[in-house]
Amino acid sequence: MHRMDPEAAHGLSIRALRTGLAPLPGPVSTARLRTRLAGLDLPNPVGLAAGFDKNATAVAALMRAGFGFIEVGAATPRPQPGNPKPRLFRLTEDRAAINRFGFNNEGVDPIAARLAQRPTGIPVGLNLGANKDSADRAADFARVLAVAGPHVDFATVNVSSPNTEKLRDLQGKDALAALLRGVIDTRAGLARPIPVFLKIAPDLSPAELEDLAEVALTSGIDAVIATNTTLSRDGLHSPHRDQAGGLSGAPLFEKSTRILAQLSRLTAGRIPLIGVGGVSSPEQAYEKIRAGASAVQFYTAMVYHGLSLAADIPRGLDALLARDGFDTVAAAVGTGRDAWL
Repeated sequence: MHRMDPEAAHGLSIRALRTGLAPLPGPVSTARLRTRLAGLDLPNPVGLAAGFDKNATAVAALMRAGFGFIEVGAATPRPQPGNPKPRLFRLTEDRAAINRFGFNNEGVDPIAARLAQRPTGIPVGLNLGANKDSADRAADFARVLAVAGPHVDFATVNVSSPNTEKLRDLQGKDALAALLRGVIDTRAGLARPIPVFLKIAPDLSPAELEDLAEVALTSGIDAVIATNTTLSRDGLHSPHRDQAGGLSGAPLFEKSTRILAQLSRLTAGRIPLIGVGGVSSPEQAYEKIRAGASAVQFYTAMVYHGLSLAADIPRGLDALLARDGFDTVAAAVGTGRDAWL
């Protein structure tokens, strides 16, 4: 797979999942791993981050891969081709990736139709996006939720992708509050209201993070995902290090975990946090939890370690919790936060 173009290899991995070529152990769970997150019952707190299955074409297989929950998308109201290729780059020396996809997807209608046909099992969420050429990007998030909301267990507002011009401007305090009001109002109109999460960038200043924490606590959202990809290129060695786009993978771990810990301090347990960025081992998942996360997600690590991580990480996490005398994931949340502040 690593001899192939990265985007072609990604597509092949999705097709392999759909055709049943990968071993799928089913969700990993123990009494210690079972987690309650924003009203959702998770067999374990280790999830798949958005971006791997953009069009929800391999949901059934991913639900059996070992994850405790999965997130698909991002979906936009209308189909969108994304940015010109090449737009995905492996940074093998850094165990990282840079992407500038630009919310390429088939649009919410076919994605929602597939989600309506998914099997029951672990919670499945959808990452909400906006069309690049939309006259009202803030309204796009509510439009996607209105169409797909009846067919998912949670939805994530993604204003933190660096690959759609000026999208991150929506993270400003007033703009974000207005955008979330529209999403929350739309959620209230669903026959089955679902939790709404907010995904933030790792490149926020302390003042911006304080503003964001205030909005998160007053807007009616149910959790914050910290964080999306970064624009930083500090310490990279790969020939592709200067490519434009968002950086994910191992180099993001410390930066994203520090933002997570700071957000945990600012919110003081009043809203659950989901830690994302650079997780590739049980130990790193445990670090995110001890920094303040109630659950974690990963994606880029599968490029270098394979889909087996979906089962290996929760199994290893269970052993670490047992080693340190924690009977539940919740008991470990935030116990190591001060080390990151």
